[in-house]
Order: sequence, then C-alpha cells, then structure tokens
Amino acid sequence: MSRPGGRRAIALAGAATLAVASTLLSAPPASSAGAVTASCSKTSDWGTGFEGKCTITNGTSAGISGWKVEGDLPSGTSVGSVWDATKTVSGNHYTFTNAGWNGALAAGATVSFGFGGTGPGWFTGCKVNGAACDGSGTPTDDTAAPTAPGNLRSTGKTATSVTLAWDASSDNVGVTGYDVYNGGTKADTVTGTTATVSGLSAKTAYTFTVKARDAAGNTSPASAAVSVTTDDGGSNPGPGGSKVIGYFAEWGIYQRGYHVKNIDTSGSAAKLTHINYAFGNVQNGQCTIGDSYADYDRAYSAAESVDGVADTWDTGALRGSFNQLRKLKKKYPNLKVLWSFGGWTWSGGFTQAAANPAAFADSCYKLVEDPRWADVFDGIDLDWEYPNACGLTCDTSGPAAFKNLLSAVRARFGSGNLVTAAIAADASSGGKLDAADYGGAAQYVDWYNPMTYDYFGAWDAQGPTAPHSPLTSYQGIPHEGFNSTDMIAKLRAKGVPASKLLLGIGFYGRGWTGVTQSAPGGTATGAAPGTYEAGIEDYKVLKGKCPATGTVAGTAYAKCGSEWWSYDTPSTIGGKMSFAKAQGLGGAFFWELSGDTAGGELITAIKSGLG
Repeated sequence: MSRPGGRRAIALAGAATLAVASTLLSAPPASSAGAVTASCSKTSDWGTGFEGKCTITNGTSAGISGWKVEGDLPSGTSVGSVWDATKTVSGNHYTFTNAGWNGALAAGATVSFGFGGTGPGWFTGCKVNGAACDGSGTPTDDTAAPTAPGNLRSTGKTATSVTLAWDASSDNVGVTGYDVYNGGTKADTVTGTTATVSGLSAKTAYTFTVKARDAAGNTSPASAAVSVTTDDGGSNPGPGGSKVIGYFAEWGIYQRGYHVKNIDTSGSAAKLTHINYAFGNVQNGQCTIGDSYADYDRAYSAAESVDGVADTWDTGALRGSFNQLRKLKKKYPNLKVLWSFGGWTWSGGFTQAAANPAAFADSCYKLVEDPRWADVFDGIDLDWEYPNACGLTCDTSGPAAFKNLLSAVRARFGSGNLVTAAIAADASSGGKLDAADYGGAAQYVDWYNPMTYDYFGAWDAQGPTAPHSPLTSYQGIPHEGFNSTDMIAKLRAKGVPASKLLLGIGFYGRGWTGVTQSAPGGTATGAAPGTYEAGIEDYKVLKGKCPATGTVAGTAYAKCGSEWWSYDTPSTIGGKMSFAKAQGLGGAFFWELSGDTAGGELITAIKSGLG
C-alpha cells in the first residue's frame, strides 16, 4: 500500500572494495549539544570511485520535519546515484534533501542516506539545515521564511474540540514546526500537519490559522483561515456507543489452539457485546460454508467445552464452534453473534454475487438461518475487500454494486436481524472509499467496521517503516489519507453517521527486519519473522519479544535488534478509545481474539476506554 524508499544497490563487478574511515566530520564538539548534526564518510573506496553515507542526528529537544545537507566536491570528483535523498547540483556544490517519507526526525532520532561517486576527492564545507554539520554556529545565513501552510481544513469536531489538518509548507532548509492559532491566540505547536484544539465551548464559532517555522526562526505567512462551529454540548453520540466487537477466526482452533472456551476463560466474553465469526465463503454468487469441520462437526471433549459437557455423535446433534458459541451465549445472554462472510481470501466471489443481489441475499439468509444453528446467529457481517477496487483480486462491478448488495441483504434479513459490513479505511483522494457508494449503503447497515489497520507493512520490503494502524497523520507518513482520523472525517462527509462507525484495532503487529533506525521512516531488508507468517505477530508475543520503545500517531512502535514492529498496547488503545468517544463513534471492534494475552489485556483496555 505504501511506496518503498529503499536504497539502490551498486554492482561493483571485479572491483575490490575497501572500507575507509575518511570522514567529512570528526566527532561533534561540545557545541553540538542541542543541534542538528550530520556525519558523512566513505564506506567503500576502490581508487576511481567510492560509496558514501551521511547520517543526520536531531540533537534538539523537538522534532524537525525536514533536513538538507550541503557540501562542495573538488574538480574531478562527482556524485552520481543517491538513495534515500534527493540530489541537486550547482557547479561543484551538492545539496541533498530528504525524501518525501524520511524528513521527520523526532528528538534524538537519526536518519541516513547513501550515494555512489567517482574520483578521489571528498566533501568540504558541510552544512546541515544551514548550519555547520558539527553543530557549531547557527544557520545565520538562512533568512528565507517557509511558505504558508495550504488547504487548512477541519477533519473532526466535538462540543469541546476541533481537529485540523493542512498541507505541509516548503522551505529552503526545512520546516521545524507549525503554530496553530485560535483567532489571535496561539493554541498549539506541533511538528506534523494535524492538531486538535481542545477546551472549546459548545455550539460556538471559532476561526483558525496556521503558521510554519524553520530552524532559523523564520515564520511563514498565515494560512487561509477556516471557521468551525463546535457541536451542541447536549448532542448524543448515538445509540450503542460502547459496542465491543471481536472477530473469532474459525481456523484458530488448529495451530493456534484457540477455541470458543478461551473467550470465556480469558474474561473476554464478559466484555464483548458482539462476536463476528469469520469466515463464511462466497462462491458462485452465494454464501457458503467456510470450514464444515471447524464450524459444526468437530467433537469437543468435556475439558474443551464452554459448559464442561462433551459433544455427542447423536443424529442431528450440533458440534464444532457453532455449538460452543451456542453454549457461550447461554452463559452470556446479552452476547450477540454475527456470521461474517468474505474476508481477504474469499472476497472474489462478491463480484458474481453483485450481479444478482437478491439471489445472493436469499442464499445467505437460508444459510445463516439454517435450523441446525439458527439460534446461534443474530445477523450477518459482509467483508468485501473491496467493492469496485482491488484487494486480493480486482472487482469492476461499479460504484453502485455495494449499495445494491446491502439493500438486498437488508430486505431479506429484515429489521429483526443485524446487518453490518467491514469496509476499507483508505481515505486518500481517489482511494478505495471513493470507489463505491459507502454513504448511500450506510442506510442498510446497523454499523460499519472500517478496517483501520494494515495501512503499512512489510509487503513494502525495503520500508519505510511505518505504523500499521496510525490514529492520525504525521510528518513523513508514507501515504496521505492512511489513518483513522482522516477515514472518519471522510465517511462522515459522505453522510455516514458517526454512531454507525466503529474504530478498528489490531491485536497484532506488523514488522520489518534489517532496520537500523529506531524512529519510523527507516529502511529495511524484508519482513520480520513471525510465528505463522513473516511480517506479522500477535500482541501476546510482541509484548515480551519486542517491547514498545516509542509512539507515533497514537500507536506504539518497537526496535529490537534489527527488527522494527508497530502495534497497539493497552495505553495506546486507551487513547484511541478516547478519540472514539470524542467523535461519537458507535464503539470499537478488533481483529482478532486469539492475539490477546491469556488475561485479555487489550480487550480490557477497549472496554475500560469506552466505559
């Protein structure tokens, strides 16, 4: 989903390489404390050419949003290829600026770029962001102000807060931060391109502007103003604002050894309002069984069973996970169960289903309401990845297909059953949320489950490293619109009520290996090893294997050895639940139950956060 920013390899056929200690800088002096510095060296030298590397370190106490390294090469020496930076040349003067994805540097963080050159010489006169690379002096020669931030807009509001976003400013050296103004009063200072102004009064109009700053203290003109009226303090976020919905994966009973009984013994059943049983298949335009053995045929022993009673082989007796869900519902009478159809692997069948929505809806109703297990299910959840867009396969059924399909399903299931849908969370311009009529289809669902995870991952093997479930945007995010805040704002703008939107949480992390940079935005060599699949691991494993070392955009990340992971913790989930409540969302859902600890740490955080 994101784009790689990995280094280009240079083949040196038949040439011996020699690592050398030739450096542009010696160790930074004491004056470099509190400064942005750069250290450059030749990593290989074969006489007629070389490879080099520069590492920029943010030694200040605040984040920066861009960097620029400059230097001069003697006649007869030049730099050709560059990776992880952009090069410009004027005579013998070389300027290297950050790529679009690695400009943001948190306090204390580092980032590197590399290059290949010819000739025997090396750089002189190094500067970083207008100051000496060793941190001495100040960028006194920088008098150019950044451009004004563009497209200031409101992406969300409550009775007491307004969330703003804007397009990044540009600068001859680099923007270091933004000041957000409420009228003539500075309300916040941030390094990214989003901010939430809190402490406001209900049903009141406010006018906001934003200014950019650079390292030399130059300030941009103010952005165009945006006026926002906060919500009525008495507004109701909508019914069911504390829904807690967990997916139970039918295949979890195999390698993972996770059964319906574990939902009870972990304490999760008492915290859940709904379970989505995943997945039923979609074949030949119809809803079909996904795994008959797991669903209704596996015989559970007394020790494995929710109620301590073993399954029987009596004619017509229900076994498998369906029977265990029946027993779980008996123990927790308020718990509802939906059967989810589709998913990443089985969404290809929706294209044929969309050609005859009424026939599809009828097949689903007959399967969900089969007399053998009709009492187990309270409705249906459709997980089409993705209508009129590409997932594992590409669908071209048209923008109205999703709405038409849900209309038929609602008509067949009636008002007495729940109808929900897991949907895309891509809020980018022209992205998946623009490919189908999600606003029009919302009238037919009880709620949507936007999949606000898997935004970034090791399918981009070389990185940049990025959190797979960001709550907000941040400076350097690899793809704009890939975050929960923008997704909520986009769907609400399409007419979807906030109370019909749930915030998605992943009970797992995504990771890379071959990473040297702790902060997000680093390069990698591939997917980190995982228990069941490379690049993905359960929270219950990661909390011990690779404990969180930082947070970005409302979620956690961890650097352990050469591996870099992002995942949610009880703390970051608490922040996300506060966001869900402030936005008036219907609650939260998560994928999936077996990723939590034996004591249900993550679901406890969801339940406690929603209240």
